[in-house]
Amino acid sequence: MEKVVTEAYLRKAYSGKRVFLTGHTGFKGSWMLQILHWLGANVKGYSLAPEKPNDLYHQVQGDKLCYSSVIADVCDKQKLQTEMARFEPDFVFHLAAQPLVRRGYDMPSYTFMVNAQGTAHVLDAMRCLTAPAVGVMITTDKVYDNPERGIPFAEDDKLGGYDPYSASKASAEIVIDSYRRSFFNPAKYDTHKKSIASARAGNVIGGGDYSDDRIVADIVRAISFGDTVTLRNPASVRPWQHVLEPVVAYLALGAHMAADPVRYSTAYNFGPDPDDMLTVEELTKEFIAHYGQGAYEATPDANAPHEAKLLLLNSEKALNDLGWRSLMDARTAIRWTAEWYADKQTSAYEKCMQQIKAYFS
Repeated sequence: MEKVVTEAYLRKAYSGKRVFLTGHTGFKGSWMLQILHWLGANVKGYSLAPEKPNDLYHQVQGDKLCYSSVIADVCDKQKLQTEMARFEPDFVFHLAAQPLVRRGYDMPSYTFMVNAQGTAHVLDAMRCLTAPAVGVMITTDKVYDNPERGIPFAEDDKLGGYDPYSASKASAEIVIDSYRRSFFNPAKYDTHKKSIASARAGNVIGGGDYSDDRIVADIVRAISFGDTVTLRNPASVRPWQHVLEPVVAYLALGAHMAADPVRYSTAYNFGPDPDDMLTVEELTKEFIAHYGQGAYEATPDANAPHEAKLLLLNSEKALNDLGWRSLMDARTAIRWTAEWYADKQTSAYEKCMQQIKAYFS
């Protein structure tokens, strides 16, 4: 299949367009903000403040990349609606979320509020827009009812969620589908002029992630303090992918939706090759080897809350519909990530832009 997800293709779709980006201060949001700015889009960010003073958003001076940056909560329905209506966006990318499994156990009701109700607030705000708009709602690969049989999930597989985070994201998918049927029905596009899709990806790695309970961030923190990183689930298998893979996929989906709002108003998986599997321990070994220092120990915690051990996605729909496929294998993604952190001389923004341009080349 001809590759269509090129810089030129995305630049044509987004240059000069108004993009409303929730979660723009987060790890994935900061990478997406940089790409959109590079493509010539005018981005209005809407997000909570970065959690840490050294977060990627601060490092790349994200405020300078935004048309405007609003520090606010997606749970504040009126504020969100007002800010979106004032901006009149061509595109809405909803990344804002409570994104951590273990935090979901600590704060379950908050996790459901942000991830499910917050998504409803974003879609409600889109209902108030008068001009045509594309909405890409970001969920996760963990939205599926997962018996861990090793069979990659397709978009029409059963939704579910053992832990609060996964269940909250599956709930968000149900919310999205309800709004798509009830208010943004593709069959009535000429009436409402809104195209709504959901994007399912997860377990991203990449430079600038300092979140709690993320394996690469844990390794980097341990190295910086001269500690040994502890692996609580060393045998777990994840569809590891570099952050650029799903971010570019979201942009490709949005571009296709703008060109054909009816056809692409659906759900899409964006995952790596299911045969490209590495355990948490294998990822850790690879990262330490490329970084040049570090040590780990595997100490499984029998009392740790449940987390899926095996999770795979089938992304054939994205290939067939969008011409998108994963360009990096897991080891390449790990090497790019380790090299980003190991480079202490180049600014975070320059490191990100070097990798963005290399990815498209």
